[in-house]
Amino acid sequence: MLAIACGDDIVVVDSGLMFPEQEMLGVDLVIPDISWLLERTTHVRGIVLTHGHEDHIGALPYILPRLKVPVYGTALTLGLLRNKLREHRLIDSTELHTVAGGDVRTLGCFHVEWVHATHSIPDACALALRTPLGTIVHSGDFKVDATPVHGEPPDLARLARLGDEGVLLLLSDSTNAEQDGTTPSERSVGEGLTPLFASAPGRILMATFASNISRLQQAVWAAQASGRRCFIVGRSMLKNVSVAQELGFLEAPSSLFVSPKEHEAVPERELAILCTGAQGEPLSALSRIAAREHPMVTLRDGDTVVISANPIPGNEEAVHRTVNNLYRHGARVFNGARHRVHASGHASREELKLLLTLTRPRFFMPVHGEYRHLAVHAELARSVGIPLDHVLPVDNGAMVEIDGEGIHTTGHRAPAGYVYVDGLSIEEADDVVFRDRRQLAEDGVIIVVLTVERSTGAVVGGPDLVSRGFLD
Repeated sequence: MLAIACGDDIVVVDSGLMFPEQEMLGVDLVIPDISWLLERTTHVRGIVLTHGHEDHIGALPYILPRLKVPVYGTALTLGLLRNKLREHRLIDSTELHTVAGGDVRTLGCFHVEWVHATHSIPDACALALRTPLGTIVHSGDFKVDATPVHGEPPDLARLARLGDEGVLLLLSDSTNAEQDGTTPSERSVGEGLTPLFASAPGRILMATFASNISRLQQAVWAAQASGRRCFIVGRSMLKNVSVAQELGFLEAPSSLFVSPKEHEAVPERELAILCTGAQGEPLSALSRIAAREHPMVTLRDGDTVVISANPIPGNEEAVHRTVNNLYRHGARVFNGARHRVHASGHASREELKLLLTLTRPRFFMPVHGEYRHLAVHAELARSVGIPLDHVLPVDNGAMVEIDGEGIHTTGHRAPAGYVYVDGLSIEEADDVVFRDRRQLAEDGVIIVVLTVERSTGAVVGGPDLVSRGFLD
């Protein structure tokens, strides 16, 4: 989430969630702290979205009840968001505006233009926000994909024209700032999937992100080419596939898909199972299948499993545990590390340099990555000629100002801690809470139950001991 203020007007770019780290015991989701925005609600003109991945739209169902502002996004982005809003019974109370690449909307003193981009999900955009001081370009998540699965290549010509007109500030995706060269096209994944689907002697199980529509499209094409039908496992993936089909972002005849009741009757050589769980999430479909705990899919000797993703930092242990279980039960496993079944959706160094060269910004802020990614991206910007004092990597919560003297931090910070979704509760939590949960998990708990006469204080029943986590 990024907030940009101009005069009395504030525009928010994206509003995503993250999944809990291993030490966040009992936490379901992590969302941004919006207390700074809540203090300025009357000045927030809207939330503008770059694309439909969870880390960019996933927090909206938890934020919109408190921050009631219009939301702007492309057709697929809002299609995926509508599913979430329906689940939270917010669809009727949320103001949604559909835009496309090239569209401009006025939000206070901002004139916001969506610029067509390519990422690992279709209908992604960069943003050009014109202000009285100058134009701010936000890259969104992007890579320069000349042969995307859906739609046209990125609108580099428009970015170049923005550069000609003058860009005050560029905010650019830093995820792959350490990766040399260029990122492979999404279509290269299809070149890896097709022979795997064709040569697998039995069932194919493929795990990927539920919102990776371009990857799912290529899996569908590979299934069709190898004479397989598709069984989709995972509620979020089912919903996303339905939305993508409805909006024309996933091409597949309805006869290609089989229902839970039908899939057992399909010969193994003619079935592809598409599921969630590429990050080893404990309750995901693939993790439960690997542990032989899934109610509909039982792993069989000779199954071929494709994990079409690389582990997100912090998820390696969970992914390795899932892979070990898959091998333990006789499956063959193909993943992004050893086979051409994954391509990043983020620009590598040469593409980042291209964006810097096209837009020629006066000031540059690397965004979207760990701090080391921001620092490396900042060095890259300096290498293409942006002056040292015009480049500013910052931590979450930093308040940055551009004025006649240049770009600098103000010395103030906005609250930027984690807000935890824990069941039905949405709360901030400090280290003490997780320390206590960790201690309970490691040491167990003993509860003493007494019945006491209120008037006299005499014990009239018990004591009874209830223990959890202790060996008998």
